[in-house]
Amino acid sequence: MSFFLASADGACGRILVVEDDSDTAFFIVHVLTKLGPFDVTHTRDPAAALDLLRTGIWDLVITDLELPGMSGADMAGILRRDSPGLPVVILTAQVHLIPGLTGAADEVLAKPVPAITLVEIARSLISGHRGTSAAAQR
Repeated sequence: MSFFLASADGACGRILVVEDDSDTAFFIVHVLTKLGPFDVTHTRDPAAALDLLRTGIWDLVITDLELPGMSGADMAGILRRDSPGLPVVILTAQVHLIPGLTGAADEVLAKPVPAITLVEIARSLISGHRGTSAAAQR
């Protein structure tokens, strides 16, 4: 289990990134903290992510589709049940699976995701989630 946190001054939302590929995780966290700016927490472990989600207040979850032990679609299903208002983005390199995933998450994006697209989608989903979000409670 690995966690790294990246806090940005004036963060405009808390994002949990669940990604088992270190390079992809680094890219996502870097983009979201520098261009967002967002307060971003990363884990590669979906079980640890669910624990974090149960114990904290989050504005957005960005998850890879293929994770060890649980798929990003399974995680999105759990979040839909336990935290129905929490926006979820699924990332996948398998573009042929995207049409079947569209109902599982608020957004399904093909890897590699352009930096500006990632930031714009995060901002849009978080602004729609403001009523119950961590950002609204600050």
